[in-house]
Amino acid sequence: MKKKVIAVVCTCVALFSMTACGSDTDTVQMQEQEKTIKVTEIADATSSESDTDAQNPETPSEEKEAAEMILNIQAGDHLLTATLAQNSSVEALVEMLSEGTVTIRMSDYANMEKVGSLPDSLPGNDEQISTEAGDLILYQGNSFVIYYDTNSWNFTRLGKINDMTQQELKEILGDGDITVELSLSAT
Repeated sequence: MKKKVIAVVCTCVALFSMTACGSDTDTVQMQEQEKTIKVTEIADATSSESDTDAQNPETPSEEKEAAEMILNIQAGDHLLTATLAQNSSVEALVEMLSEGTVTIRMSDYANMEKVGSLPDSLPGNDEQISTEAGDLILYQGNSFVIYYDTNSWNFTRLGKINDMTQQELKEILGDGDITVELSLSAT
C-alpha cells in the first residue's frame, strides 16, 4: 500500500516538473493517464482491505464469549462470583461448564489453598505467577485451585474471585474439606 502511494506522489511530482519545464503535450497526457490508473488501483486495494476487515473481525467469538461469562462458585451457603481470564484453558472450562454444573470436592493444602480435581483435564497455559487471595488456578491440567493466601509457581490463571478479602475467603472455605459447584452466568 505504501509503495503505491509513493508511486502516485512520484508521478505527480514528475508531471509537475515536466509541465513546468515545457515537456511535450503527448508525454504529459500519457503520464496523467498512468497517474489515473495508479490512483484507481489504490482505491480498489483500499476497498478490498476494508471488505476483508469487515468479514474477519479481530476478536474471535470464543474469547469474546469467555470474557462475557462470570464463573459462579457455590461454596456451602455462599455464592462467589469470579471474573475469568482469557486463554485456551478458560475456553475449555467454559465449554465444560456449558454442559452443566461441575461439582468438585476440595481439600485444604498448606494452609494457603483449596484444591480439587476437575472431571477432565484442560489445556495448560503455565506461567510464573505469584498468587493472591481469590486467584483461581489450574494446576497440572486437572486440579482446580482456589487460593486464599500467597504462593509463587508455574500455574495457569483461570480467573479471580470478585470483591472478597483473604479473611472472608478463609471463613467461607473453612479449615477442612469443602464441596463447591461451578457454573456459568452471562454478564
